[in-house]
Amino acid sequence: MSTNRLDILITATAPIVWGSTYLVTTEFLAGFSPMNVALLRALPAGLLLLAIVRVLPTGRWWLRAFVLGVLNISVFLSLLFVAAYRLPGGVAGTVLSAQPLIVVFLAAVMFSEKLQPRAVLGALAGMGGVALLVLTPNAALDPIGVAAGLAGAASMALGTTLTRRWSPPVSPLVFTAWQLTAGGLLLVPVCFFIGGPIQVPDAMNLLGLFWLSLVGGALTYAIWFRGIGKLAPQAVSSLLFLSPLTAVLLGWVVLGQSLNMLQIMGIVVVMASIWLCQRSGK
Repeated sequence: MSTNRLDILITATAPIVWGSTYLVTTEFLAGFSPMNVALLRALPAGLLLLAIVRVLPTGRWWLRAFVLGVLNISVFLSLLFVAAYRLPGGVAGTVLSAQPLIVVFLAAVMFSEKLQPRAVLGALAGMGGVALLVLTPNAALDPIGVAAGLAGAASMALGTTLTRRWSPPVSPLVFTAWQLTAGGLLLVPVCFFIGGPIQVPDAMNLLGLFWLSLVGGALTYAIWFRGIGKLAPQAVSSLLFLSPLTAVLLGWVVLGQSLNMLQIMGIVVVMASIWLCQRSGK
C-alpha cells in the first residue's frame, strides 16, 4: 500500500468516529445542554493532552494556536449546535457538508493554485450525496440555522486551510492539545451565559463523555491534524463526507432505522465524490 493511501485511510478514521456523535449524544447524553457538551468534549481532552505532552506554544504560535482553536473548536462547535437545534438533522447535515467546497476555493486562493474543476465537481457531488442520505421531503428551512451551518462550515474550512499553510512545528498530538485547550477555554464564558448548569453525570453519561472527549476529541483531532499536514486540503476535507454516511449507517445498524433506495444511492455518490476529490488532491 502506498504512503498516500495509508495516510488517507488513517485520516478517514477521524470523520468516521465523528459520525457517531449524534448516536452517542442522543443515547448517552440526553438532557445535557449542547454548549456544555461542546465544552466537555474539548476542554478536558485538551488539558489531558497538555499534561501529557507538557509543551506550550512559543512566540507567534500562542496567537496562532488560539486563532485555530477559535476556528476549529469554539466557533465551529458552537455554530454546529445552533444549526442542529434550529434545523432538522438532514438540513443541518447538508448545509454543513458545504465545508469541502469552501476548502477547495480557500486552498486555491491561499496557495495560489489553479482552481481544479474535478475538485469542485467532487465537492458538489458529495453535497448531493449527503442530501440523498439525510434530507426528508418535509424538511423545513430556518434562515438563522442555515446561516449558522454555513458559517460553521466556513470556520472549520478556514481553520483546515490555515493549519496546512502555517505548518505547525510540533507533533500532531501537541498541536491538538494546544487547539483543544484554547478552544475549550474560550467556550467557558459561552457556557456560563447560555449553557446552563452542568448536571451530575451518571455512568452512562460518563461513558458518552469519554467517547466524545478522549476518542472523538483528543485522538481523532490528532489524527485529523496529522492528515492535514500530509494531504492536500481538498483531499482531507472531502473525507468529512464520511461523517453523515457513518451516522446513517449507525442509525440503521444500532437504532433499527430504515435505509431506502435513495439513501443507498447517496452512499454510492458520497464514495464516488471522495474518490474524485482524492484524485484531484494528488
